[in-house]
Amino acid sequence: MNHSPRTRTVVSCTLLVIALGVGGTACSGGGNPLTAKPYDATDQLSFNGVTGGGKKADPDKPLEVTAEDGDHITDVTATDATGRFVAGELSADGTRWHSTSPLAANAHYTVRVSTEDGDGAPGRKVLAFDTSNPTAKKRLSVKFGPDSGDYGVGQPVTAELDRPVKDRAQRAIVERALRVDSVPAVQGAWHWVDDKELHYRPKDYWPAHAVVQVHSNLDGIKVGDRLWGTKSKPLKLTIGDSIVAVTDASAHSMTVYRNGEDIRDLPVTTGKPGFETRNGVKVVLGKQYFVRMRSATVGIAEGSSDAYDLPVYYATRLTWSGEYVHAAPWSVGSQGYANVSHGCTGMSTGNAEWFFNTVHEGDVVKVVNSNGDTMESFGNGFGDWNLTWKNWRTGSALVGGTPDGPSPDDAARLRPTAV
Repeated sequence: MNHSPRTRTVVSCTLLVIALGVGGTACSGGGNPLTAKPYDATDQLSFNGVTGGGKKADPDKPLEVTAEDGDHITDVTATDATGRFVAGELSADGTRWHSTSPLAANAHYTVRVSTEDGDGAPGRKVLAFDTSNPTAKKRLSVKFGPDSGDYGVGQPVTAELDRPVKDRAQRAIVERALRVDSVPAVQGAWHWVDDKELHYRPKDYWPAHAVVQVHSNLDGIKVGDRLWGTKSKPLKLTIGDSIVAVTDASAHSMTVYRNGEDIRDLPVTTGKPGFETRNGVKVVLGKQYFVRMRSATVGIAEGSSDAYDLPVYYATRLTWSGEYVHAAPWSVGSQGYANVSHGCTGMSTGNAEWFFNTVHEGDVVKVVNSNGDTMESFGNGFGDWNLTWKNWRTGSALVGGTPDGPSPDDAARLRPTAV
């Protein structure tokens, strides 16, 4: 085999054994092959999927590198102009490497291949090529949520796709391209709520004062037949203090913790029989100084003894269907003693104002010891934390299991505004 123009370095070693038991290694030859200058491996490599003559490569086809004439491949690194790596797999005998992740369309790639011949001499080949921009294709874009800003430790990240993705292999491509990085780093995973929506949360709440950066690497990536990813706006969340409020419905009290320290205990009232407050973890969705609450929105007939039409102040929203923590001056006599509301958590005006000013979007409110159902995982706010970590991970296309979204029964149980 001739690898011109280069000089092959052949190293032979003879082990000398001295009678006194001291051994040494004496080598003859021109030096260590690990320090030899790599030879040009062009003649020993072929690249499938990459055409010459200035013609662009088809991103629908995988990149393949094959070693010939007894050489074998030791390493392949392929990156695009933005620094994204192409995942690949090397055969056991080192003669073939092929890409396992899709190439991007309309992108510039640099491939660096390291080889070794039968004598251990190193070879090197660097190849640059461009991919074409296929026609007749559909675009898949991602919108991250919530808006960039300051949030509490319970805030999930959402990713809304503008097209449904049902195939599991295609979901894996999408999920792999959606990156969430935090400082400090945490263990987290995406969960497919349905064909067009994913949520990301850590195993536990975000660390206080963490910085979360979210971005998509889907631009130019083939997801499916004629379906290609496009650019998406990145997202940055700054996490504040850890604010967790725990409402014990049977004890008619709420304890508010900041960074693990009990900062205030508040007498409250929660849902009475037939209107029990949901158990479980909820995430603050927003705050409104004034909300008009009417019984008609929860299906209570006008003229019923349960009918109401009330101005409500210092309202902190927990569900889209209308569960709030709010001022309820009409029930002060029951707060701390009995549950008399229609599902909301009521407290005095002074306590509601303090709570309103203390919590922020993304903070956590957990209800325990209520006779109500558990908060829905999806569809009525952020009940994401009510799934165990094991069950959460089953909603990932990369981790295993099947997507776990809201059932029709869950949707039917969503209730509108209550007091």
